[in-house]
Amino acid sequence: MEAPDLIELISWQERPLAYIIRAELVPEKTSFFTPPEWEQQVGMIVRPAGEEIARHAHRPGPRQHMGASEIIIVRRGRCQVEIYNYERQLVATRELCQGDLILFIDAGHGFRFLEDVVLLEIKTGPYAGPGEKDCF
Repeated sequence: MEAPDLIELISWQERPLAYIIRAELVPEKTSFFTPPEWEQQVGMIVRPAGEEIARHAHRPGPRQHMGASEIIIVRRGRCQVEIYNYERQLVATRELCQGDLILFIDAGHGFRFLEDVVLLEIKTGPYAGPGEKDCF
């Protein structure tokens, strides 16, 4: 069974800022951790050997995105992530280790690298360049 401390939702005034999914989480069945109405869906697919997912393509259709959600997966090393609210106030600081994943829903964030790190970043695009970031 999944341990509740392996998935953490960080919120501020009931507004979700970020999800952290720890590397140790190995669900027994397919599970999605984000609500179905969110722009970015995060889950784990669990299937036994020999089973298949039918070949398919996703039909094009209109989708609306506001802002940019971002997923970071720590591939190697350790880092500290700071999560900020919409008023640029620090809400939480967490350490991320190899295999951990964080989904930034619409939060401000910063990183401090505790070891040499390799991060895999997945985000909505297109990337508009350095001008799309509001540094503080």
